Amino acid sequence: MGKYLDIVAGWFGYRYDDWALLTFGTIANVLVVALPVLLAVAMIVWVDRKVWAAIQIRKGPNIVGPFGLMQSFADGLKVFLKETIIPAGANKFLFLLAPALSLIFGLVGWAVFPFGEGVVISDLNVGILYLFAVSSLAVYGIIIAGWASNSRYAFLGAMRSAAQMVSYEVSIGFVLVCVLMCVGSLNLTDVVLAQKNVMFGVNGYFFSGLFPMFVIFFVSALAETNRTPFDLPEAEEEIVAGFQIEYSSMSMALFYLGEYANIILMCGMMSLLFFGGWLPPFDWEPLYMVPGIIWLFGKIFFFFFCFAWVKASVPRYRYDQLMRLGWKVFLPVSLLWVVLTSGYLVLFDKLPG
Repeated sequence: MGKYLDIVAGWFGYRYDDWALLTFGTIANVLVVALPVLLAVAMIVWVDRKVWAAIQIRKGPNIVGPFGLMQSFADGLKVFLKETIIPAGANKFLFLLAPALSLIFGLVGWAVFPFGEGVVISDLNVGILYLFAVSSLAVYGIIIAGWASNSRYAFLGAMRSAAQMVSYEVSIGFVLVCVLMCVGSLNLTDVVLAQKNVMFGVNGYFFSGLFPMFVIFFVSALAETNRTPFDLPEAEEEIVAGFQIEYSSMSMALFYLGEYANIILMCGMMSLLFFGGWLPPFDWEPLYMVPGIIWLFGKIFFFFFCFAWVKASVPRYRYDQLMRLGWKVFLPVSLLWVVLTSGYLVLFDKLPG
């Protein structure tokens, strides 16, 4: 058996012992990132509900566990014990595949997410393109769910989500182009390090000429993750519950896990692209005594708080307003800013490298 394993490992340029060690190390790295992300999803749901409650002047979860911290786990246990119901006319294989795809695409993006300099599963030179591609694939789980459910409401919600994500991904693409022109690299670690002392000793592009791009990215991230005020694919007043109307039990819970994993990833991308990632807010030596992971998590938590704040305070858009904002406002502005940024870099000889 060992002979054949050596042959297979040789195809990849390894001996079997080295290949086994590499595989074990990769799996360990994946678990070190994936398990905390799933735990963070449970905690972030609690934060979400607490923020809504505070804005609406009520308590929110406060019974299960200290401060209600175990409420998410109690909800998870409840849906796990419920029966999974599959509609008679549904495509069973695709019906069950869709929520799994949503969760998978919500997790694989973390493979290139740097938590510090060198602290990353895979430090790809094209990390930004990888994240952009993964976020684009997330819509497939929703489309498959809508089609496989054999329900008009579910299919309409899926089509809404596809149109919405395509519309706002165009603007996100131009935002990333602006960042790439300033950095000269597609590597996320390089993006963070390039933001050190960008302007007046401030770490991050937030205070530079990319502030309008940050605003567009933030709003587009709300639309990408189907968050209020852009939760049209799940508008209960119009299409009951959208693409997930036929789902129950753990299959429905997987959609929520994937959605919140994507939300945290978007918050992390904003931290990396515009707020200096794990760098402290100011290039001041005493601030570097605080571990970079603390600064990064603090920024991610701040952005998630903004997500929850928007959901609790901004009314839902009409669908025509949603499309108009994406195509008639964000697209021209982001394209204009690409031209202005490139012109500035060339005119003042600021091109990286």
